[in-house]
Amino acid sequence: MKANIGITEKNTQSVALRLNEILADEYVLYTKVRNYHWNVEGVNFMEMHKFYEEMYTGIDEVIDEVAERVRMLGHYSQGRLKDFLKLTSLKEEDYTNDQKQQMKNLLVDHETLIQSLRKDIKDFGDKYKDDGNTDFVTSLMQQHEKWAWFIRSYLK
Repeated sequence: MKANIGITEKNTQSVALRLNEILADEYVLYTKVRNYHWNVEGVNFMEMHKFYEEMYTGIDEVIDEVAERVRMLGHYSQGRLKDFLKLTSLKEEDYTNDQKQQMKNLLVDHETLIQSLRKDIKDFGDKYKDDGNTDFVTSLMQQHEKWAWFIRSYLK
């Protein structure tokens, strides 16, 4: 049953597609952080191991929230790895256990998401008249800004 929430079907379709792209980005980022959690090495192993665990746990919550937002619009959430890889804007990196390189890779990903979410905020509000998802992606952007700040603090 389609949602009757005061947004045109055309607009909900566009927002749902963009949310599925965000979902793909979040899932690829989650997988990357999880990989780094498994493969990190160094004198501060335990600290980084826990840091990555906190990050992937937070991203896991985001993944669920994004998928549910798509369903709230009356559309289906993507959930297959091949779909995520088609929709993501993030790049998969070569394996590395170098903490500094891992952190640089994650910083690029978080900043990429921040920039695209910033554009989504404007589009969702102005173009698609969807204030609920405007608010939602604003909160996602703020979370990625916080993670990016944490990472930049490590890289100093």
